[in-house]
Order: sequence, then structure tokens, then C-alpha cells
Amino acid sequence: MANQSNNSPGSFVDRFVDGIARLLISKRRFFGVLFILMTIGFSYSAMQTRFDAGFNKLIPMNHDYMKAFLDHGPKFSGANRIMVNLQWKGEGDIYNPEFMAQLKKATDEVFFTPGVNRTTVRSLYTPEVRYVEVTEFGFMGSEVIPSRFTADEAGLSAVRSNVNKSGQVGNLVSTDLKSAMVQAELLEFDQATGDKTDYRAVAAHLESIRTALANDNIEVNIIGFAKVMGDVMDGLVNVLIFFIVAFGITMALLWAYSRSLKLTLLAIAVALLPVIWLMGSLPLIGYGIDPMSVLVPFLIFSIGVSHAVQMTNTWKQDVLMGMTPIDAAESAFRKLAIPGTVALLANALGFMVIMVIDIPMVHELGVTACLGVAMMIVTNKMFMPIILSHLKLENMAFSGPDRPDVKHPIWWKLSALATPKAAMISLACMLVLLVGGTWQSRSLLTGDIGSGVPELRAESRYNKDNDEIARNYQIGMDVLSVYLETSGREEACLDWEVMNAVDRFDMHMRGVDGVQSVRTVAGLSKLYVSGNNEGNPRWRTLQRDHNALVAGARAAHPQQGLNDNGCQIINMTVYLDDHQDATLKHVSGEIQKYLAEQSVSDATFRMAGGNAGVAVATNQAVETAEAQMLTAIFSAITLLCWITFRSWRGVLCVVVPLILVTILCNALMSLLGIGLKVATLPVIALGVGVGVDYGIYIYESLQHSLKQGLSLRESFYEAMYRRGTAAVFTAVTMSIGVGTWAFSALKFQADMGILLAFMFLVNVLGAIFLLPALACWLDVKPERKANKTIKVETSKDTGGVFEASEMPVK
Repeated sequence: MANQSNNSPGSFVDRFVDGIARLLISKRRFFGVLFILMTIGFSYSAMQTRFDAGFNKLIPMNHDYMKAFLDHGPKFSGANRIMVNLQWKGEGDIYNPEFMAQLKKATDEVFFTPGVNRTTVRSLYTPEVRYVEVTEFGFMGSEVIPSRFTADEAGLSAVRSNVNKSGQVGNLVSTDLKSAMVQAELLEFDQATGDKTDYRAVAAHLESIRTALANDNIEVNIIGFAKVMGDVMDGLVNVLIFFIVAFGITMALLWAYSRSLKLTLLAIAVALLPVIWLMGSLPLIGYGIDPMSVLVPFLIFSIGVSHAVQMTNTWKQDVLMGMTPIDAAESAFRKLAIPGTVALLANALGFMVIMVIDIPMVHELGVTACLGVAMMIVTNKMFMPIILSHLKLENMAFSGPDRPDVKHPIWWKLSALATPKAAMISLACMLVLLVGGTWQSRSLLTGDIGSGVPELRAESRYNKDNDEIARNYQIGMDVLSVYLETSGREEACLDWEVMNAVDRFDMHMRGVDGVQSVRTVAGLSKLYVSGNNEGNPRWRTLQRDHNALVAGARAAHPQQGLNDNGCQIINMTVYLDDHQDATLKHVSGEIQKYLAEQSVSDATFRMAGGNAGVAVATNQAVETAEAQMLTAIFSAITLLCWITFRSWRGVLCVVVPLILVTILCNALMSLLGIGLKVATLPVIALGVGVGVDYGIYIYESLQHSLKQGLSLRESFYEAMYRRGTAAVFTAVTMSIGVGTWAFSALKFQADMGILLAFMFLVNVLGAIFLLPALACWLDVKPERKANKTIKVETSKDTGGVFEASEMPVK
């Protein structure tokens, strides 16, 4: 009996599988028409699929830091900002008619950008950007660029003077006076329409600003989350190219393997069906395609090819042994129903456990992928046998390497791994890899590595723009905000206890490694007080008296972005040197340590806002989720294998290679400089979930041969003969398919492609080289004395077991 379940003959599982097989084949016309109609319906619905990117989908919504950020971020400069920088490339500085005219146009264009919070738009042309000076008549001040500005010599000279007095050099104007920028914040929902902000439209609008304003004398640099999403979405359009390349490679390899055009086209078509069904179901459940989930169709297609090859290979072997296409289709369903379904359930678990990462985009990725795998159970295990029952194998396929009367020399040599001497060598190599991988994986870093945006390559236009702005301005690109809630006080910015707490925080953070600068209402207030006293630095301090604090009250204007009306919320902004995990951990740790020692009556400190605050929360969520995710997926796979094999030895044979490959994947990430983050953590779970297929298919076949009484080596050879060729083929095909992502313009996609290709390929090597060695070392034995022949049976009279002549053991 060639691949019965692990239960005893006539068990409930056997009878259930037999009943489904008979029903499926006897009603194949009905089910075939039903599945075709479903495909047509999903194809129509798939045309409604849309891109659905959002800033809030990228953050851990339930993290304490993000609760503070969502409460107060809309009031102050947060993480979702855009910057349009104009750089003068001609002679002189920015104070010339051409540059000022272009800066005015840039300000107007940013103001009318879809989804922008217009109250946050700031440039030299916006009225809230003012200068203040102390004269013999008292404080004097006005807009940096007056409403009736004329770009003549006198007007430009006045603007130059006003900018110097305003303190905007290094903020809105570069330190070398060759650049000026426009800053703004984006809302999650467009104020004009009330709809969710379309980041692709925002990015397109920003790019139109670049096109309109850039010339021989002016270079335009644009950065911000919306621009990142726009560049990512533009890069994802090229995903179709990689899909076509992977499609062509898969077809060529399938034909070379099967020597049958019919089986090749069938495997490809059936692998595409769950992709079509999945894309069609997304609009029905209210989901769209975001930058991460757009890669799911690739994975579903690759997994679909894997299981389709197993099904067609099993059907072909039975046909070569003399069965009719209908009987072979029914037999193939019986043989693969249990191991195939268990393997797909393991795939689904791999996708499901990534939802422990507390980030909405990852949740959608998990739901989307699980849905695709669930659909694959229908398309691969039900629809495919129906199609196979109508298929007639070409004559060319009968001359292939899968002929049952031809001994496979490679698999017989590899079966020696199931003997004691070779097993010990294999296990010794495993221990070396385990020690080396564990040591190297200790260097794995959490979060982003390198400067700029890690989703894009270092040479991308965005990262070059980011480097240009970071080099010429004193405002850090990485901002962490701490909020002081003073709801129990009135006019807290005139309360010495509150202002003293803010001032001490300001002074403390300036001395912390990794902090570039600090901006608080207390620091600005001291500057105003000093200016009111002829600029004497001795007056740059806070007075305990309420009336004395009024002298610096101008600093508390909400337009400064450091507090709201009445100072009910005070925003303390810390600019960091970079967004590396070490910097984020050190600075956030210092803040927590300092705040733990502070006590202000009727006031509460809360972390954290800004893009650095988001990064801190995200990194913490990823670190927490890593242990939970790996524990969950290996526990689930262990349970599934135990239910399938009813053997703790079988569980270890399948799970141990997966653990080793996971450790090696972490080591590879460390070597390649790939951080553990939202884009890469799911890859580990996906690699484990997909990689377990090989071990389940091979051990299930091995266990069946052991029950027939074959020795361990003979059983492993039979398993490789029946399952190994298809497993290796699918691993290579899947690795090549996702490996093409390495050439993507999107670095996160390239990183995912490299890691997935590694896990797909190394997992099958682990199943081939470690599984038999572990079985030998664990003393897995046949259940009865080995026979010289194997009787492969299948007939409807014996529960659907295929009957054929006795075969010599290979």
C-alpha cells in the first residue's frame, strides 16, 4: 500500500479519505463546473483590488508609546511629515529673485497637497515664521517675509536680516545658506474629502512639484513617509516583471522535470488559481494590497507549485504503473490528502503566527496569506485530481527518469545517510553548523541598519535626498517626542514647577550620547528672557515668580509646535543622530530612567512621538514578537506532526532540521547586515511554515515503507524516490523564483527574496541530509521483517487502494 495514512487499515481517517475520494471523482463534473464558476467570479472581483497603504498600519497600535503618539501626535510635528527642499546650485546664496519665487511656488504647492494638515505648513513664506528682536523701544518683530515682499535688493537684504534674527538657519534654511525648505504634516484622512489619504496621490503630487520647480539652478529634494510609500508603490509595479520571470523559469523547469507539456501547464494553472481566488476575495473582505502583502501572491504561487508537483508526480507514477487516469487521480488524492493537508496547515500556521506582531499591516499579511493557503487546499487537493482524471499522459513522459523499473542512483547513494556511520558524520556537521550559526546570530541587530530609509536602496533618489537634507540642516531626521500632560493646571507654561521640570529634562538630554539637539518651550523661553535683557546670557534662566515667567511667554505660542493652548500638553522634542537600534535603546532608556525619578504634581510624562518614537515602539514589538512567534509556530508544527505520525521520533526528525535552518537564517541576516524588523521577521515564520512541507512528505512516505517491513535505508530510498525528486525540484524552483527579488529596486523586497530563497533551499537539504541521520540515531525501526518486494495496491474494493504487480525494492 503506497502511502496510506499512519492509522491502522480501516481506521476512521482512512474511511473518511476514501469517501471523499470516491465522492470527488464520482461527482467530478459537478465539482469541476463549480470551481470554474468560482474562478470566473473571483477573476472579476480581482479587478477591484486596490493599493491600501497607511501610516497607522505600520505602527504597533497597542504599544503605550503609540497610544501617546496617537493622542498627541496630530497636535504637534510627528512622524508623518514631508519636507520639500530647494537647493540653489548657482552662484551666491538663496537670496535672489529666482530662488525666492520658486520657494513661494513650492510653499503654495505643498499647502494644496492632498491630505496635508495645512496648519502645519511652514516655510519662510508662512506667516507663523517670525523674527523677534529687542530694540530701545522694546520687542519688535514680524513675519520673516512680509506680505508685500518685493524681490529687489532692499527686499532681499531685509529677508536675509530677518532670517538671521528668526533662528531659522539650520531649520528652514540650510547652514550654508544654499537651501531652504517647506515642511508639513500629513493627516491619515484628507480634510477636503474625508477619505483616507491616498499616499500614492500625495507622492505623485510631490513629484510634480519636483518636475515643475527643478532647473539648472535649482535642485529639489523631497523626503517623508508619503514619498517613501510612493517610491515603494512605484517599485512594486516592477513586481509584475519578477512574477513573469519566475513564471517562465518555473514553466521551463517543470517541463524539464515532467517531460509532459500537459502536466507542466496543469501545475502552473493550478498554482495560479489560489492567487486569482485570493486577489478576488480581498475586495470582498475590505482589504487592499499594501507594500508587504503584495508579495503574498508570489508565496502562494510558489507553494502552489510545490503541492501541484507532488500531486502530478504521484499521479504520473501511478499511470506509469498501469493505472487509468481516473483511478490514478483517485489514488493520488488518497495518498496526498493527509500529508498534503497537514503540510498546508503548517503553511497556514506559519502565516498565522506572524499576527502576534502588534502591527496592523502584519495582521493583514497574515490574514491574506492564511486565506490563500486555505484556498489552495481546495484548488490543489480537490480541483487538481478532477482535472487529472481527464488527462492522458503523452508518450514522451513514459521515457522520463520516473519510470518505476529504473533504479535512481543518486537517491540510493544518499540513502546511506540512514546507516550509522554516515548518520554520525551528518550529525557532526549539523552540530558544527549549529554552533557556528548560534555564535553568528548573536550579532543580529533589531531594527533598521544604515542611514536613510531601509525600504529603498542606498543609491535610490529618496536616500540621496535624505542625505542631502541631513548634511545641510541642523534638524535631525530622527525625532523623538516626550509629552508632558498638565491637564490639572491652568497656564502651565507660567508655572515654575512645570517649566523647571521641562528645563531639567532639556538639560539632561543634551548630555546623552546619540542626541543631536533638544527643543523645548523652557529652552525657548529662556532665550526670550535673555533677549529681553540685552541678550545677557546670565539672564538665560527661569524665574520662580509667575510674573517673571511672563517675560518668556512668547515661547509658549502654539504655532511654535511645542505646546497647545493653555500648555495643557507640552511637547519636548529630542533630535537623534540616527535611528539605529543601539541609539534608540540608549536614548529611550535614558529618558525612562530620568523620568522615573521625576515627580510633578498634577502632571504626567508620556512617551513617545516622532518617527524615532515609532521606531522604538516597533523595535520593541518585533523583539517581543520574535520569541512568541517562534514558540508558537514550532509548538503548532510539533503538535501537527505528532497527530500525523503518532511518534515523538518522527516529530524530532521533522522539527530539528527546521530549528537549525532558522538559526542559520538569523546568522545569514547578521552576515548580510539585514536587521530584524517588520519586513524580515515574517520571513522566518514563512520559511519555517513552507519548509516543513519537505519533512512531512518525506517522513510520511518513510514511515509507510517502515510499516511494510523495509529497513530504514530502503524506506528512506523509497521516500526519496517517491517524494524526494519532487521536493528538490520544488525547492529549487521556489528558490529561483523568489531569488529574482534580489534584483528589485526595493531593498526590503530584495532582503525578503534572499532570505526566503535561502530558507526554501536549505530546508529541503535539511530534510534530505538530517532527517535520515536523526531517524538512524533515534533508532527508528521497521514494524516487521522486510520483504523483498513491495505490493502496491489500490482498488475500490479494498478502500480505494491501488492494485498492481509486485515491485522489486530499489
